[in-house]
Amino acid sequence: MRKVLVLSLVAVFVLLLLTAATPSTASAAGPAYYVVRHGDTLDAIAWRYGTSSWSIAKANGIWNPNLIYAGQLLVIPGYVPYPHPAPNPCPWPGACPRPVPQPYGCSYVVRYGDTMHAIAWRHHIDVWTLARANGIYNLNWIYAGQWLRIPGCRW
Repeated sequence: MRKVLVLSLVAVFVLLLLTAATPSTASAAGPAYYVVRHGDTLDAIAWRYGTSSWSIAKANGIWNPNLIYAGQLLVIPGYVPYPHPAPNPCPWPGACPRPVPQPYGCSYVVRYGDTMHAIAWRHHIDVWTLARANGIYNLNWIYAGQWLRIPGCRW
């Protein structure tokens, strides 16, 4: 009876050690690094990486989140990269007979005079959904020739 109790306690102890040694995705997440560009804010950077501006400020020793400068290297704590679609193999717009399907659905090449609102309306999606899928945080910063992913688009 005593051997069974000791063996069961050893088995439970080994099981606890094995489950504690298995890393989770949260603990496996490492920091990302970001170089601040002109016009960036901590809120916009935090939104892009799915974290809070205060966690970025704390990780970088920033006491005032409004005081960042272009060229500053920021550590983004606990960043888990989101799987991005494969790059488009077409070297320029019109080089391929039809757009290459991507995990987001399809893509769109911005033309002169296009706006984010018009593109979103044309594809029957919300403008912020389109912006989020392309990492755009200012709806006015698009340019002719830019490839945009259209989420939810079907061939």
